[in-house]
Amino acid sequence: MRSFGTFVETPHKSGISRRHFIKIGLLSTAAAVVDPIQAVDAITRSLPPTRDLSLFNTHTNENLAVSYCRNGSYCSKGLAQINQIMRDHRSGDVRAINTKLLDILCTLAHRLNQPGPFHIISGYRSQATNALLRKRSRGVARRSFHTQGMAIDIRIPSLQTRLLHTEALKLNAGGVGYYPESDFIHLDCGPVRSW
Repeated sequence: MRSFGTFVETPHKSGISRRHFIKIGLLSTAAAVVDPIQAVDAITRSLPPTRDLSLFNTHTNENLAVSYCRNGSYCSKGLAQINQIMRDHRSGDVRAINTKLLDILCTLAHRLNQPGPFHIISGYRSQATNALLRKRSRGVARRSFHTQGMAIDIRIPSLQTRLLHTEALKLNAGGVGYYPESDFIHLDCGPVRSW
């Protein structure tokens, strides 16, 4: 027996502790409830074979209207343009943006009848930029999906951000965060969750 404070962990005959067994059960249940890959794949299947996005980077004042997928195939030129506009504006670092995130954005644009370009507050972030932002704010995750090209913070000026948030939640694909004080929402193609 090992003692951890006031909790005593007793190994079962199988060698798995009660705590470990419960942890495995909870993780298995959570995985069964929401499968982010299935949710995003369902979104991708519902999209037209040609997919467009309209983006505006609020830090660099760059505009982009681009087809990133034509006839069901992702276009390297369009993806490169998206990678560039969503780059880390502090360092200039560019990373490939996950196409599942783009498909979530495209689906959201279709649901909203695209009332204007998505204004990018934050796209890709280098590890150095993320560490800097973590020093300034408790709300920045250490392992942010932004550092993997899997997240974006957006707003659409012609639409109430609360409504943008509501529509994003309805997609049930990835993470959705709402920041009313700063007037933007966070989207990522990680596990389905909201805050």
